[in-house]
Amino acid sequence: MVAAQEAEEMDLAALMDGRARTYGLMARLFLKEVDKAVLTELQGMRFPAATGNAKVDEGYHMLYDYLRTSWDDSITDLAIDYVRTFIGHGVNGFSAAYPFESVYTSERRLMMQEARAEVLQTLRENNLKRGRWTEGEDHIALELEFMQRMAMRTADALRAGDEDKAIEQLETQRTFAQDHLLNWLPMMTEDMRRFSHTAFYQGLAQLVMGYVEEDAAVLEELLDSVEEAA
Repeated sequence: MVAAQEAEEMDLAALMDGRARTYGLMARLFLKEVDKAVLTELQGMRFPAATGNAKVDEGYHMLYDYLRTSWDDSITDLAIDYVRTFIGHGVNGFSAAYPFESVYTSERRLMMQEARAEVLQTLRENNLKRGRWTEGEDHIALELEFMQRMAMRTADALRAGDEDKAIEQLETQRTFAQDHLLNWLPMMTEDMRRFSHTAFYQGLAQLVMGYVEEDAAVLEELLDSVEEAA
């Protein structure tokens, strides 16, 4: 019985490892333009063919299609599309898929609003520091990195046999996904599809939206099973 429980916890830890890798990858792709090292890494990756989630599958397929025909000049093309998609050239909040939660949740579509303060508070409550980060804490890359870091902590807790800590970490992730990521990602990814020109960022929009939705459902299922077993 003990051995079976340990095996189950190890399986969950491996699941958390996979979640952390995916969130880490997505965070990097939103953080800044793709450079040579990242492009080479992406070209060498094997994307899953069928995950069971239509958006995730379409996202991976579009990324694969772009990467299999990419070359050195693609770095320039992606840099241009990154600026076009996330920075834009306008002076209002409607000229790009601005990667800040505040833009999509504040009435005047401004940065550094209530959402930023809430995310900053969540980081502090979980003893996470912003490091050299100079942008608003509600940037999509930082929110995805938060999920990555919490998934890593959950894996560590499971391997240490600290089930209570693991459950606490899962609850934190579920709340963050519901209160933040799912609260604005549908709008931002819609804008990504509107402003981006490359299949790469079109695919990234589908991937992040589908993955966060699916992951939130997985977290809900895991926590429901814990409550039923209590």
